[in-house]
Amino acid sequence: MTGVGGFTQTIDWLAFTLPKAEVADVIALIGGDWFQSESGFRGYPVAQLMTEGKTGVGKLGTGAPRNPKEVHVDLSAGIVSQWDETKLKTVLAWIFAQKGHVTRIDVALDDREASVAVETVRLAVEAGQLVSRSKQFKVIQASNHREGTRTGETLYFGSRESQSMLRVYDKRLELQAKGREDAALYGVRWELEFKQDRAQACAKALLTLDAEDWRAFLVGVLRSYVDFRETTREAESYEKYRAPLVGWWKALTEGFMRCRLVVERIQQRLDDVAAWLANAISPMLAVVVACRGDQFLFEMIYAG
Repeated sequence: MTGVGGFTQTIDWLAFTLPKAEVADVIALIGGDWFQSESGFRGYPVAQLMTEGKTGVGKLGTGAPRNPKEVHVDLSAGIVSQWDETKLKTVLAWIFAQKGHVTRIDVALDDREASVAVETVRLAVEAGQLVSRSKQFKVIQASNHREGTRTGETLYFGSRESQSMLRVYDKRLELQAKGREDAALYGVRWELEFKQDRAQACAKALLTLDAEDWRAFLVGVLRSYVDFRETTREAESYEKYRAPLVGWWKALTEGFMRCRLVVERIQQRLDDVAAWLANAISPMLAVVVACRGDQFLFEMIYAG
């Protein structure tokens, strides 16, 4: 993702349920190497898993007694954020063609230059400049107590139990704490989480709208959830909604109106690859070496 700047968007989570589907068809659509899980998933007794790098996890459940052919799938950011627009829309179109329902979709709006700091947003809330139907607001701060450094601050608007929630956090700080070399390419992330009916509506909008209308839809949803205006906590409701927008908020939402959908390229460190080999492949390698000897392993490494 060299040279990415300004404002971008990524799809950060996708979950869906199909009333009737063949597991093989679902796996062929999504791609990747899936394997049988020893335990169930979300109440489904039969489950399959897929991993993509260090952060990508896919889970598929089926075989529920109430509907044995029903299939539910959860795909984390490490998988769906690497899909291009064509792949994303192909998957969504197939889900709806099967009369499926998107049960969760997360959309990340990234202010890559960190033009508005997380602290600026928090201070605006504390000053009473937030205009929102949601009453819940929470701040979680993280730090490295050994080094005495702050590793992140996340603002939560809304609750996990509702159909919409917003997280605002410093993605750059988060990735720096994880040792990611590409951390400087990131800034402050505004992450919208939609579930149930709102997830379904958001997914249909993503599938059917053109790029410009989709961006307008996203910003409209964001501003209907939180708005920052030149007002105070003591002001009457009608005064708050009539007050002018705070300058930084106006500039930020105008920037998001120009954001483009990007494909994440997850960096793999040598330590990550080694850990994956140890956890995922070493048992199978042990069987092969036991049956064919270590010379087979050396030949395979040489050939690769």
